[in-house]
Amino acid sequence: MLRRVLDRFGGDRERPDRVAVLVDGPNVLRGEFDVDLDDVRASAERAGQLVAKRLYLDEHATPGLIQAAEARGFEVVVTSGDVDVKLAIDGTELVADGDLDVLAVASRDTDFKPLLEAAARNGVCTLAIAPGEHGRSDALRNAAHDAVVLTEQ
Repeated sequence: MLRRVLDRFGGDRERPDRVAVLVDGPNVLRGEFDVDLDDVRASAERAGQLVAKRLYLDEHATPGLIQAAEARGFEVVVTSGDVDVKLAIDGTELVADGDLDVLAVASRDTDFKPLLEAAARNGVCTLAIAPGEHGRSDALRNAAHDAVVLTEQ
């Protein structure tokens, strides 16, 4: 699916698609979802070569969580402000830089719908990664070119 969308946007078949995966930690890493960051990474890797893997957390994140995420290759971004705002700004900057083919957002928060829509308008394919069936956002799924629910993998 993603390759067909990229072909429509004029993607280069000679190189792997460049993918950024941004994880909304407070909305994805909850006990009710039992999400493994390896599964999030694997979902994004199916779309191409990961050029950015970021996990966004608030100031209440435990050192163990930060260490586990870093051990799995994620850049951990801890903010004392709103995690959603930081993730959306970083996602917008990645799209604006022009070095990205696919933007994957792992969240259940509909606040990221405008980010996915803006990425698509700028020729970047989008992937919504939901932490589980009851954590799936229809708005994100409908805004993205493709969607994955982690529990269905």
